[in-house]
Amino acid sequence: MTAVNSTLPSSLIGRLLFYGLQPALLVGVIGIWLSDPTNVNTYFYVLLLVQITLGLAEHFFPARNEWLSSARIKLRNIAIVMLLGFVSGTVSALYHLWLATPLAELRTDLNLDIWPHSWPLVVQLFVMFLMSEFLWYWIHRAEHRWNMVWRVSGHGAHHSFKTLGALNFGLNHPLELFFLLLPSILLELIFGIGAVAAGAAMLLVTQASIAHANLAMNTRGVGLVFTTNTYHICHHSVDLGQSNTNYGCAAIVWDRVFGTFLDEAILDAGTGPTEPSMWQKFLMPVRQPEDTEVAPGG
Repeated sequence: MTAVNSTLPSSLIGRLLFYGLQPALLVGVIGIWLSDPTNVNTYFYVLLLVQITLGLAEHFFPARNEWLSSARIKLRNIAIVMLLGFVSGTVSALYHLWLATPLAELRTDLNLDIWPHSWPLVVQLFVMFLMSEFLWYWIHRAEHRWNMVWRVSGHGAHHSFKTLGALNFGLNHPLELFFLLLPSILLELIFGIGAVAAGAAMLLVTQASIAHANLAMNTRGVGLVFTTNTYHICHHSVDLGQSNTNYGCAAIVWDRVFGTFLDEAILDAGTGPTEPSMWQKFLMPVRQPEDTEVAPGG
């Protein structure tokens, strides 16, 4: 079965986006970071640039017209992503407060000062990116395989949306931020990685935005290592068999290695036949809607 997002658009601009958008964004983001890797503001500028680019492309060249959002819904989603961005900053600060000292001591005790700081920055970036995604792969897989982790993380809220777009990268339950941020922070603090950790986070968020985009893109070459929106939309399927695949939100390589890769079209997204309200999404860790079907053991 061929995924919808791999269908070649008829217009010239659509074909350019089809073949070139994901590679261009990845090269551009990496280039921007390499030009000033210690600038703490770069992350926010890049996130804004990526979202504007993908949002305009989705508006004029959507892969699924039925997934186009009204202005009201888009403004709501933007507000939620911005709010959760501030919450992410708080969670990150808490993790550093709780873990920085003990992990620094662990690094000294176990002689873990082994990060290759002398390597080219772009190589360090990809090493950090792949290591972080390796940890996230197993956390994400646990969310889908074990009901307790599914509920505690609130991961069902992220899956409950019936339509997807680039903004869905940040539409997560606040509790899940503790899970999402943990891999990068653990690696950063255990190995004393420094600015490369922020660069990898920038690449991760770019990839997560692309992976949720409502666009037709053919990125099979890129998709050998990086997750494409075709693969990640399959993961958002309402069908449990499809949803329990493609756990790498930014790097698909670990799904290929561990046998959870799938390239199929989906009939419907979400956790059931209807989409829960925002309040119901917020309560999903303690009370899931009656028609929720995509959950561990579902």
